Amino acid sequence: MDREFLIDLFADFGPVTIRKMFSGYGISAAGVNFALSLRAGLYFRADEQTIPQFEAEGSGPFQYQTRSKTVTVNSYWQLPARLFDDSEELAVWARSALGAAQRAALRKRPRKRAAARKSKAPAKKTAAKKTAGKKAATKRAAKKAVKTTSRRAPKKKSSS
Repeated sequence: MDREFLIDLFADFGPVTIRKMFSGYGISAAGVNFALSLRAGLYFRADEQTIPQFEAEGSGPFQYQTRSKTVTVNSYWQLPARLFDDSEELAVWARSALGAAQRAALRKRPRKRAAARKSKAPAKKTAAKKTAGKKAATKRAAKKAVKTTSRRAPKKKSSS
């Protein structure tokens, strides 16, 4: 599928952003990626609310083959072929896919914040260790300075 075909396909849905991705395109609306157009077909974002629709149509999740196994991506499901001829119903499915993508984005946000908190904690410990190391070095330098100043300078021989 080329870019112009995808723009025409989503005309009833509304404006979409189409970007190069993998071997095809990523399709997004309102800054959220909700569809993938790949060599194998067109895939819409799905979740527990929308997967039953895809299953009722006989569609399956996105799959790809690695050297050792077949990987199944349950978050993207193949669009039923009949929808390519019905742009109004395709727009309904696209809105459902956008909703699924937005719900997934909401579920991800708390994890990112928690991860950010965890990543900051070790940095504080590291900074504390560095500070402790600097303090120890400063104490050693101060002791050394005291030792050198407390030594008496050798007496000069008087020249009489």
